[in-house]
Amino acid sequence: METLINEMLDGQILLTEALCEFEKMYIQKAVGRHGDHLSKTAAALGIHRNTLSKRVSSYQASEKDQAARPK
Repeated sequence: METLINEMLDGQILLTEALCEFEKMYIQKAVGRHGDHLSKTAAALGIHRNTLSKRVSSYQASEKDQAARPK
C-alpha cells in the first residue's frame, strides 16, 4: 500500500482523485465477490443499496464515455 501511495504522490495525484479511484476499485471488487448481488454487497460495505446502485451506474457510464472517446 505504501508503494502505491508513493507512486500516486510522485505522479501528483490529488487526494480527491485517489479517494475516488480507491472507492471505485473497492466497490468493484466487493460487487464481484458477492456475485453482482447489490443488496449483499451494500450490506457488506455498510451502505444503502440505492447508494451502491447509483455509484455502480456512474462507474459504468464513465467507462462507456471513455470507450466512446476517439484516441
